[in-house]
Amino acid sequence: MTDSSDVTACDWEREPDPSDSLRIFGAVVQALREHAGFSRAEFATLVRFSKHTVESVELGRRMPDESFVERAEEVLGNTGALRKAFGYLTRGDPGLAAWFRRWARLEKVAVSLCTYECRLVPGLLQSEGYARAVFEGTVPVAPDDQLEEYMARRMERQRMLSERPTIPFSFIVEEHVFRRRFGDADQMREMLDRVLELSAPRNVTLQIVPLEAGLHACLDGPLQLLETPKGQRLAYSEGQQNGRLISDPKEVSLLYRRYDTLRSQALNSKDSRGLLERLRGEL
Repeated sequence: MTDSSDVTACDWEREPDPSDSLRIFGAVVQALREHAGFSRAEFATLVRFSKHTVESVELGRRMPDESFVERAEEVLGNTGALRKAFGYLTRGDPGLAAWFRRWARLEKVAVSLCTYECRLVPGLLQSEGYARAVFEGTVPVAPDDQLEEYMARRMERQRMLSERPTIPFSFIVEEHVFRRRFGDADQMREMLDRVLELSAPRNVTLQIVPLEAGLHACLDGPLQLLETPKGQRLAYSEGQQNGRLISDPKEVSLLYRRYDTLRSQALNSKDSRGLLERLRGEL
């Protein structure tokens, strides 16, 4: 049996989204509905769910509840197919982008975690208001139920910082990330207070790359690094609508060297906290 933290070069770079079982179940619902001659709106009325819910189920984005399955069976001929298929449904990891799920599982067992971010405040350090603003700004717009799942998972991930007090967490973040405005002054202060709070424990290190630092070693983009309990070093990089888990030792070693170089170019922890406090005072 393979340890869940083992990763080889043949591992996928992007996971299926959504889970295969939900997608297949949704396709069966849609096929039976269309065979019965119902539009989505007509079917939604008959099963007493919204058209949006029916669409989410058919596209594999939503786990149906038992009442949906029972009503759908009654409307679609009581074949028993949906009841049987319902028993095999798996949700996967709600609230996480598909390409991030494998990395999120590795985070939970990692013995160290390093993060460089140049786009936005790292998820592990976000305030609730900041996280909600990020999710509400996504395109396409996330339905309300998905938005709440995203929020719940984001806040749940943050518990790692307090629940694993002996694990070192290192963050290097560009100064302009904390200067980017969102909401009003109170929300900005809340965000900075949250970052200061979460980065205060001894196992958490936050360094800021100041605006005047100029060009540096990690200009290729955001980067995350971790070490598994078995000593394997892994990396993760993310772009528009995709993410890549990197296990090749040579490539990972190069990324670690870049991160270590950036550490020397960023402000130390004390000066970084001082900068955040000054930014807060300017609001």
